[in-house]
Amino acid sequence: MNFVQRTVVLIKPDGVRRGHVGEILARFEKVGLKVVAMKMVWVDPDLVGKHYKDDNDYLKTVGDKTLENYKKYGSEPGEDLGTNDPVEIGKMVRRWNIDALTNGPLVAILLEGIEAVGVVRKLIGPTNIAVAVPGTIRGDFSSDSLMYANVQKRPIRTIVHASGNVEEAEFEIKLWFREGEIFDYKRFGEEE
Repeated sequence: MNFVQRTVVLIKPDGVRRGHVGEILARFEKVGLKVVAMKMVWVDPDLVGKHYKDDNDYLKTVGDKTLENYKKYGSEPGEDLGTNDPVEIGKMVRRWNIDALTNGPLVAILLEGIEAVGVVRKLIGPTNIAVAVPGTIRGDFSSDSLMYANVQKRPIRTIVHASGNVEEAEFEIKLWFREGEIFDYKRFGEEE
Protein backbone atom coordinates (compact mmCIF):
# COMPACT_ATOMS: atom_id res chain seq x y z
CA MET A 1 0.00 0.00 0.00
CA ASN A 2 1.33 3.41 -1.00
CA PHE A 3 0.69 6.16 1.55
CA VAL A 4 2.36 8.89 -0.52
CA GLN A 5 -0.22 11.07 -2.23
CA ARG A 6 -0.32 14.18 -4.35
CA THR A 7 -2.84 16.97 -3.88
CA VAL A 8 -3.62 20.31 -5.49
CA VAL A 9 -3.77 23.59 -3.59
CA LEU A 10 -4.87 26.83 -5.19
CA ILE A 11 -4.04 30.05 -3.41
CA LYS A 12 -6.96 32.05 -4.73
CA PRO A 13 -6.70 35.61 -6.05
CA ASP A 14 -7.88 36.97 -2.68
CA GLY A 15 -4.99 35.15 -0.96
CA VAL A 16 -2.49 36.41 -3.55
CA ARG A 17 -3.73 40.01 -3.25
CA ARG A 18 -3.45 39.88 0.52
CA GLY A 19 0.18 38.72 0.29
CA HIS A 20 -0.22 35.33 1.99
CA VAL A 21 1.48 33.11 -0.61
CA GLY A 22 4.78 32.69 1.26
CA GLU A 23 3.16 32.04 4.65
CA ILE A 24 0.73 29.47 3.21
CA LEU A 25 3.48 27.68 1.29
CA ALA A 26 5.70 27.64 4.39
CA ARG A 27 2.98 25.94 6.43
CA PHE A 28 2.84 23.04 3.97
CA GLU A 29 6.61 22.67 3.84
CA LYS A 30 6.97 22.82 7.63
CA VAL A 31 4.90 19.65 8.04
CA GLY A 32 7.03 17.81 5.48
CA LEU A 33 4.98 18.17 2.32
CA LYS A 34 7.05 18.53 -0.83
CA VAL A 35 6.28 21.03 -3.60
CA VAL A 36 6.50 19.06 -6.86
CA ALA A 37 4.92 21.76 -9.07
CA MET A 38 3.98 25.40 -8.65
CA LYS A 39 2.98 28.26 -10.91
CA MET A 40 1.25 31.62 -10.85
CA VAL A 41 -1.47 31.91 -13.47
CA TRP A 42 -4.36 34.15 -14.39
CA VAL A 43 -6.84 31.51 -15.52
CA ASP A 44 -9.64 31.82 -18.00
CA PRO A 45 -13.26 30.87 -17.26
CA ASP A 46 -13.08 27.73 -19.45
CA LEU A 47 -10.43 26.11 -17.23
CA VAL A 48 -12.20 27.11 -14.02
CA GLY A 49 -15.47 25.85 -15.53
CA LYS A 50 -13.89 22.40 -15.69
CA HIS A 51 -12.72 22.72 -12.09
CA TYR A 52 -16.21 23.63 -10.85
CA LYS A 53 -18.17 21.01 -12.76
CA ASP A 54 -21.34 21.86 -14.64
CA ASP A 55 -23.24 18.67 -13.88
CA ASN A 56 -26.50 18.38 -11.98
CA ASP A 57 -25.10 16.14 -9.21
CA TYR A 58 -22.40 18.68 -8.34
CA LEU A 59 -24.77 21.63 -8.69
CA LYS A 60 -27.43 19.98 -6.52
CA THR A 61 -24.86 19.15 -3.82
CA VAL A 62 -23.68 22.79 -3.75
CA GLY A 63 -27.27 24.03 -3.74
CA ASP A 64 -28.29 21.66 -0.95
CA LYS A 65 -25.36 22.84 1.22
CA THR A 66 -26.41 26.44 0.64
CA LEU A 67 -30.01 25.63 1.55
CA GLU A 68 -28.82 23.89 4.73
CA ASN A 69 -27.04 27.09 5.76
CA TYR A 70 -30.14 29.16 5.15
CA LYS A 71 -32.18 26.74 7.25
CA LYS A 72 -29.55 26.80 10.02
CA TYR A 73 -29.74 30.60 10.18
CA GLY A 74 -33.53 30.70 9.81
CA SER A 75 -33.36 32.72 6.61
CA GLU A 76 -35.30 32.42 3.39
CA PRO A 77 -33.03 31.73 0.37
CA GLY A 78 -35.64 32.93 -2.10
CA GLU A 79 -35.35 36.46 -0.71
CA ASP A 80 -31.59 36.67 -1.28
CA LEU A 81 -31.12 34.32 -4.22
CA GLY A 82 -34.46 34.49 -5.99
CA THR A 83 -34.99 30.72 -5.89
CA ASN A 84 -35.22 27.71 -3.58
CA ASP A 85 -34.22 25.23 -6.29
CA PRO A 86 -30.92 23.56 -5.27
CA VAL A 87 -29.70 23.11 -8.87
CA GLU A 88 -30.38 26.77 -9.71
CA ILE A 89 -28.63 27.84 -6.51
CA GLY A 90 -25.72 25.52 -7.42
CA LYS A 91 -25.46 27.21 -10.83
CA MET A 92 -25.39 30.61 -9.13
CA VAL A 93 -22.65 29.57 -6.68
CA ARG A 94 -20.68 27.99 -9.53
CA ARG A 95 -20.75 31.31 -11.44
CA TRP A 96 -19.60 33.16 -8.33
CA ASN A 97 -16.73 30.69 -7.87
CA ILE A 98 -15.67 31.00 -11.51
CA ASP A 99 -15.70 34.80 -11.23
CA ALA A 100 -13.66 34.67 -8.01
CA LEU A 101 -10.92 32.42 -9.48
CA THR A 102 -10.64 34.44 -12.68
CA ASN A 103 -10.51 37.97 -11.23
CA GLY A 104 -6.76 37.93 -10.62
CA PRO A 105 -3.71 35.69 -10.60
CA LEU A 106 -3.70 32.59 -8.42
CA VAL A 107 -0.92 30.25 -7.35
CA ALA A 108 -1.43 26.59 -8.23
CA ILE A 109 0.64 24.17 -6.12
CA LEU A 110 1.04 20.42 -6.33
CA LEU A 111 2.11 18.92 -3.01
CA GLU A 112 3.36 15.42 -2.31
CA GLY A 113 3.65 13.58 0.97
CA ILE A 114 2.33 10.89 3.26
CA GLU A 115 -1.47 11.13 3.22
CA ALA A 116 -1.08 14.57 1.67
CA VAL A 117 -4.79 15.05 0.90
CA GLY A 118 -5.88 14.71 4.53
CA VAL A 119 -2.91 16.63 5.90
CA VAL A 120 -3.61 19.58 3.61
CA ARG A 121 -7.34 19.56 4.44
CA LYS A 122 -6.47 19.65 8.14
CA LEU A 123 -4.03 22.54 7.64
CA ILE A 124 -6.43 24.70 5.65
CA GLY A 125 -9.48 24.19 7.90
CA PRO A 126 -13.14 23.94 6.93
CA THR A 127 -14.80 25.97 4.18
CA ASN A 128 -17.17 27.46 6.74
CA ILE A 129 -14.83 30.07 8.15
CA ALA A 130 -17.06 30.54 11.19
CA VAL A 131 -15.86 27.15 12.47
CA ALA A 132 -12.26 27.31 11.14
CA VAL A 133 -10.10 27.29 14.26
CA PRO A 134 -7.08 29.54 14.79
CA GLY A 135 -3.94 27.83 13.53
CA THR A 136 -5.59 26.73 10.28
CA ILE A 137 -4.99 28.78 7.15
CA ARG A 138 -8.64 29.77 6.87
CA GLY A 139 -8.92 30.35 10.61
CA ASP A 140 -5.93 32.70 10.57
CA PHE A 141 -6.44 34.55 7.28
CA SER A 142 -10.17 34.84 6.64
CA SER A 143 -13.06 36.28 8.58
CA ASP A 144 -15.82 35.86 6.02
CA SER A 145 -19.24 34.25 6.51
CA LEU A 146 -21.22 31.86 4.32
CA MET A 147 -24.45 33.77 4.82
CA TYR A 148 -22.84 37.19 4.32
CA ALA A 149 -21.29 35.94 1.07
CA ASN A 150 -24.67 34.60 -0.10
CA VAL A 151 -26.39 37.92 0.64
CA GLN A 152 -23.65 39.70 -1.33
CA LYS A 153 -24.03 37.12 -4.16
CA ARG A 154 -20.41 35.97 -4.11
CA PRO A 155 -18.45 32.97 -2.85
CA ILE A 156 -17.04 32.88 0.64
CA ARG A 157 -13.46 34.17 0.67
CA THR A 158 -11.62 31.06 1.79
CA ILE A 159 -8.13 32.14 0.62
CA VAL A 160 -7.30 28.61 -0.63
CA HIS A 161 -8.78 25.60 -2.37
CA ALA A 162 -7.51 22.08 -1.74
CA SER A 163 -8.51 18.75 -3.27
CA GLY A 164 -11.22 17.13 -1.15
CA ASN A 165 -10.19 13.51 -1.65
CA VAL A 166 -7.76 11.33 -3.64
CA GLU A 167 -10.07 11.01 -6.66
CA GLU A 168 -10.61 14.77 -6.80
CA ALA A 169 -6.85 15.29 -6.48
CA GLU A 170 -6.19 13.01 -9.46
CA PHE A 171 -8.70 14.95 -11.57
CA GLU A 172 -7.31 18.34 -10.47
CA ILE A 173 -3.68 17.33 -11.08
CA LYS A 174 -4.49 16.60 -14.73
CA LEU A 175 -6.53 19.80 -15.01
CA TRP A 176 -4.02 22.22 -13.48
CA PHE A 177 -0.60 20.73 -14.40
CA ARG A 178 1.05 19.35 -17.51
CA GLU A 179 3.49 16.48 -17.15
CA GLY A 180 6.56 18.66 -17.85
CA GLU A 181 5.61 20.95 -14.96
CA ILE A 182 5.78 18.18 -12.32
CA PHE A 183 9.16 17.34 -10.80
CA ASP A 184 10.40 14.22 -9.06
CA TYR A 185 13.25 14.86 -6.62
CA LYS A 186 14.38 13.99 -3.09
CA ARG A 187 14.19 16.47 -0.27
CA PHE A 188 16.84 16.40 2.41
CA GLY A 189 15.95 13.62 4.83
CA GLU A 190 13.94 11.56 2.35
CA GLU A 191 14.93 7.93 2.10
CA GLU A 192 17.17 7.18 -0.83
